[in-house]
This record gives sequence, structure tokens and C-alpha cells, in this order.
Amino acid sequence: MTPSKRSEVAPFLAMDVMDQANGLARAGRTVFHLETGQPGTRAPRLAIQAVSRALGEDLLGYTEALGRPALRERLARHYRDIYGVTVAPERIVVTTGSSAGFTLAFLALFDSGERLAMAAPGYPAYRNIAQAMGLVPTFIACREESAFRLTARAVAEAGEGEGLLIASPANPSGTVIDEAELKAITDVCVRRGQKLISDEIYHGITYGARAQTALAFTDDAIVINSFSKYFSMTGWRIGWMVVPADLVRTFERLAQNFYISPPTVSQVAALAALDAGDELDGHVRTYATNRARLLRAVKEAGFGVVAPADGAFYVYADVSPFGVSASAFAKSLLNDTGIAATPGVDFDPAQGERWLRFSYAGSTGEIERAADALVAWCKARRR
Repeated sequence: MTPSKRSEVAPFLAMDVMDQANGLARAGRTVFHLETGQPGTRAPRLAIQAVSRALGEDLLGYTEALGRPALRERLARHYRDIYGVTVAPERIVVTTGSSAGFTLAFLALFDSGERLAMAAPGYPAYRNIAQAMGLVPTFIACREESAFRLTARAVAEAGEGEGLLIASPANPSGTVIDEAELKAITDVCVRRGQKLISDEIYHGITYGARAQTALAFTDDAIVINSFSKYFSMTGWRIGWMVVPADLVRTFERLAQNFYISPPTVSQVAALAALDAGDELDGHVRTYATNRARLLRAVKEAGFGVVAPADGAFYVYADVSPFGVSASAFAKSLLNDTGIAATPGVDFDPAQGERWLRFSYAGSTGEIERAADALVAWCKARRR
């Protein structure tokens, strides 16, 4: 049977590396999972307790396609409490993870053949989902010359495509767009009539100023977020979007047909997780400790340029001093040390073979052991 042309997208290499690492672990090897953005912490205690109660009391059947009203109302309060931004609950769309959010947004906003601009490096699923839907991804270079930061000037110079997708904090670089620059970017989009999608999945995980939401500057942005990262709920597959009021019914019709409703048990957990800030902020303090250790390690190991890592939980480092491609480096590193890391070509097809992404979302003990092994292996390799 011949697959469709639109299914011919690149693999998500981070997941391929995880499969390889899991295979080594099943064979009895010690593996350090630095390849995926998988928090090493459980879902919040409040979420687990809420689900435990619901399992005994609730049928957990279908919900409204846009999500349970109580969760949508609580998310609206989240924007008021965290950002000082008023969002009507009716504008919130609860989704099956942020991945479903991108699928719905691309379907709702664009027709086949239209252009969607995004930063390079950037999350690979952006371009792969877009390509599968017949869109044309275009790339705005955000590499070491610009400290990996997307700017309004770069957006303006990139041309007038139909859409722009931004991320702050960004994956894999960890860069945060400051408030003034974010406002300037939204102004460019508003002036052009360019549709803006803001990926805010790493909000809550920053090591300086808090990341601002694009909704502070325009009601016309599509904002996508998830309970996977800050809330430590990757496998629950639950996220949300904020959409313009005049597009709510469009998103609802798509959600009804594509997903029926988001996972009900995950919505129960998500509602409770929104009140677990103290526990979750403790996780961020752990990430900060891990970040400091891994940044020291890549410097000591002899890597080149390192992206700023203002937020999220990644270190994006230049492997060119080692004289091999990132793919070859990552393969040898995994086989020799059990350290799983993702080649930068996953995030930047043009220049990614210079770069390697390490995740420090795991436990501090794991990151310390991996950092020690990385330094020792790199020093031996350089000799």
C-alpha cells in the first residue's frame, strides 16, 4: 500500500533517540534520558487526589468538545491571576495536549499552500504538522548571531506570509522574548493582518523575568499552552488554547469532529493542578539547579557556543569543536555513555548538525551523573 504524499514528513528525532535509549535500558544498560522534555516529577499531588476521587464517583464520559466549563473558567482566572489579562472563558478551548492545539489552529486559520513563518531552530512538529496539512513552512534564522532571539525586525524582514508562529520560552534554545519585543512582534502582525500563533507551553519555567503572554498585546492571537511542562503532566495529554471570540465556533466544529472531547480524566487532573503552584514552583527551582550544573558541564567538556537557556529546560550546544556531526556525536555518546541527547537537525534542518540539545528536566541526581559522564567522555575524546 502506498502512503499519501502528505504523510511524508520527517521523523521526530527526539522520539527516535528515546526509543534507542529505551532499548539499551531493556538490555540492562544505564541510560540518562536527556533527549526529551520529560519532567522527572509526577503530576501534582492535588491532581492525583482529584483523579482518585473521580474514579470512584464519576462516569468520566464525554465532555463538551471545548472542555468542561469549570476548567475553562479556571483557566480564564489563570490569565487574570498570572498576567493581569482578562480572557472570557468562552474563548478557551481545552485540547488533547498542545499537539492537538497546533492541528486545530493550522486547520482553522490556513488553507493549503499558505505560508507559516517560524524560527529556526524550533520545535520540529511545527513544520512537520504544517507540511502534512499542505502548508508551506518558512524559516526565520535565530542562531548565535542574534543570540537565538526572534525580533520584530527579523519578522518584518522575513516577508508577508499568511501566518507567524512564535515560541517563548523557545525550544530548543530556551530564549525568552521580552515584553517590548513581543509587543513589537504583535504590532507587525496586526499591521500586516498576519495571523499570529504563540506557543506558550514553557510559561512558568524561566530563570529571570516571567514570560509574558501575547494576549497582553492583542486579542487576535491564538495562544497554545499545555499541562505537560510546568505542570509535569506529559502523558496526560491535556492542553488548552485561547482563540479570538469570532473563531470559537470554528474551533468547536473542528474539535467535535477530530477529537469529540479532550480526555475527561485529564481534565479533572488539570483543574486541580492549577492550584498546585507552590509544588510546581519547587520543580522550577530544581530545574534551575540542573541548568547550572549542565551549563558548567558543556563548558568544561569543550562545547562551543551555547544558547542562552533563559527558560524551558534545555541546553543547546555547539558540537563543532569535536569535528563530527551532531548526529554522529549523539550516536557515539549514547552507545558509549548511555547519555541520550537530540541532534540539532531535529530543530534546524539547515544548520542543525552543528548543535546538540540536552534536556535537564530530570532529577538532579540524574543530571549530575550525566554531567560527570559527559565531561569525562568528551575530555577523553578530545585527547
